[in-house]
Amino acid sequence: MMTTIIIIAAFLGTTALIVGLSSIFQQQSATAVEDRLDMLAGNSSAIAGDARKQPNLLTAGWDAPGMIEKLFSRFGNLRNLLEQADLNLPPSKFFIMTGVFAAVGAAICVVTPYVSPFFAPIFAGAFALGPFTYVVFKRKRRLAAFAKQMPGALELLSRALRAGHSLGAGFQLVAEEMDTPLGPEFGRCYEEQNLGIPLDESLENMTARVPNLDLRFFATAVILQRQTGGDLAEILDKIGYIVRERFKILGQVQALTGEGRLSGSVLLALPPVLFVVMLRLNYDYVMMLFEDPMGKQMLAGAIVSQILGALVIKKIVDIKV
Repeated sequence: MMTTIIIIAAFLGTTALIVGLSSIFQQQSATAVEDRLDMLAGNSSAIAGDARKQPNLLTAGWDAPGMIEKLFSRFGNLRNLLEQADLNLPPSKFFIMTGVFAAVGAAICVVTPYVSPFFAPIFAGAFALGPFTYVVFKRKRRLAAFAKQMPGALELLSRALRAGHSLGAGFQLVAEEMDTPLGPEFGRCYEEQNLGIPLDESLENMTARVPNLDLRFFATAVILQRQTGGDLAEILDKIGYIVRERFKILGQVQALTGEGRLSGSVLLALPPVLFVVMLRLNYDYVMMLFEDPMGKQMLAGAIVSQILGALVIKKIVDIKV
């Protein structure tokens, strides 16, 4: 029974390590199109970001940027990542949770006699990536849901403008009619306007909370229209048409790369499944990987090869549209 638990924990830890590393190596910086849109719109998100970083008296405990958060800020803004995943969790608590998971992984490797303590750092790192993998997964699912709702929101806002409503009233209508996550985001932008924040700054704050290229196009179009004039309803119709065409192309790409993604899943799942089967058929033969020094090196090489293979397959099938 204990052996089965160790195998399952090792499999889950390796999977979390692969998914976490693949997410880390993804490009987090803005694309060239987003940079050009920032230049056209006169991006003020940097100023807004500095204002959001100032802790108030109510959040000066858990929510204050700590030394660990400042250290990891070189690799990305964890606070924005948690906010984009819609998790009401301060970075300090997230780091504590990550440390607990790492300690559990190391304890499993040290306490059990079936696994050498040599693998304790690997188990600790794999389990520590568990919370990060969950945050990335939830963020990706939330952004995908937001992208699917974007064409309907643009169409609804365009019809509201043609019906004689103001842009602010259109934002309120979108917030009331659309579900999460798009509705609350537009509602928050509408409430910021009511509190005296300029519309341009509210839109920039929303694009910082939701890094979506279509939303960036929408924000830039609204800001430019307020500066130069023009028919905003027609502009929104064209943006909505472009978004729908992009979804059609994305669906075609997903269909064409379906075979590659399925092959990658099979290739990545084959070694762990074969390991479990061989463990049931010939236990002593498989345990040589944990007892013999050469077997430990081969096992470590297999884990590294799995990670590299997952990154290469993801690079091949991940086509940007």
